[in-house]
Amino acid sequence: MSSPHTILYASQTDVGIRRTHNQDACATQPAADEARFLSHGHVFIVADGMGGHAVGEKASAKAVRDIPLTYLKHVAAEGPAAAVRRAFTEANAGIFRVGQTTPEFKGLGTTGSALFLRPEGAWVGHVGDSRVYRVRGDAVEQLTFDHSWVWEIARRQGIDPDELGDFKRNVIIRSLGPEADVQVDIEGPHPILLGDAFLLCSDGLTNHVSGDELGVIATLFPPAEACSLLVELANLRGGSDNVTALIAKVPGDGSPTPPVRRPSAARRLARWWGDTVTWPLTGLGFGAAMILLAVLLHLEQLPGAKLVFVVAAASALGGLAGLALQQQEPSLTGGGAADAAPGPLKVYKTHAFAIDRAVAERFAKLDAQARTQAEGLSLPIDWAEHDRLRAAADAVARSGDWRAAVAARCASLRFVAAPLNKHLHKDEAFKPNWSTPAR
Repeated sequence: MSSPHTILYASQTDVGIRRTHNQDACATQPAADEARFLSHGHVFIVADGMGGHAVGEKASAKAVRDIPLTYLKHVAAEGPAAAVRRAFTEANAGIFRVGQTTPEFKGLGTTGSALFLRPEGAWVGHVGDSRVYRVRGDAVEQLTFDHSWVWEIARRQGIDPDELGDFKRNVIIRSLGPEADVQVDIEGPHPILLGDAFLLCSDGLTNHVSGDELGVIATLFPPAEACSLLVELANLRGGSDNVTALIAKVPGDGSPTPPVRRPSAARRLARWWGDTVTWPLTGLGFGAAMILLAVLLHLEQLPGAKLVFVVAAASALGGLAGLALQQQEPSLTGGGAADAAPGPLKVYKTHAFAIDRAVAERFAKLDAQARTQAEGLSLPIDWAEHDRLRAAADAVARSGDWRAAVAARCASLRFVAAPLNKHLHKDEAFKPNWSTPAR
């Protein structure tokens, strides 16, 4: 049976049509095996850099490198919420230092949206206006709040952000790097069902692709094909920004995930003791007890008093050092115990979708428009093959199998969109390969 430790994933990031450099970045850190999944989980992250191409690229690259590494280093000892918070706040501090010490990097900043799939569910860490979605059944659920001016105004007025149109839509009010401290949204664990798909993306995708289209494409296609089609669709509609899509999917049929082996009683007790009593206080208490024992041994002139005193001193000093580190922890993380735990689970927006005749006709219309544009540019496309793909899609549509019909329409559309978007991309000397291979 499938389980969350078995994950299908892929990502693709593209410069878009109008930009000359890609300031987006993404990274994947799947667990190598079930044991690693149980202790650390899978990590996926998308970042959208800001502040000029050299600056934005540096910030986003640093975020997608540092956040997974810091989380994986600390999660086993600290738990997911604390490890996610540490990962984001330390990444923010590092990006801020670069911006402060290097004049050409002034204004260094990036969004950061990360997904952590673990045995107990999905955790999300988030700063900025990149997004994390969960696709389940016939709904696309946005699990992150856009830290943008328009979303903040909408929140204060109690309305849907879409009602404000394009009013300051791209003005970001929270990001990693510009300030020494940052407030991090941490939510979870969201329950996971077999068949759930998670989409992480930059606003270059959601500016051009609707919520229901995200759901249709993530549902119908394997992650690599879905990411490719989403990027092509965003570029076909203008590609006004860099475009990044990352999809992680749990194979299955929508049933609950199988139970995960619980840690041993000893490990649960150790975790509870460390969280409740704390190990520094334990060290101090043990040291105090050993000092009393050393005094008694000395008074009774029994052997071992000196050795016990050395052990007591070492334990007490270790406890004091731990307490000192705990006192520094709030300034390190940008928050203290009050914000260590996530709030109640939230779904900030839901888009219902259906894979039906209307969706098939929508993609057929896009296909026809793309062909007209490509023919007008005299692009060297095999139109006979495209006619064959369109005829196959028409045949499937007549059968009433709308899932297969939409998939066939998308295949026909992609056949034209890929060479058309490649032609429309700006001609630049710097042309890296922005795609990451599917696993």
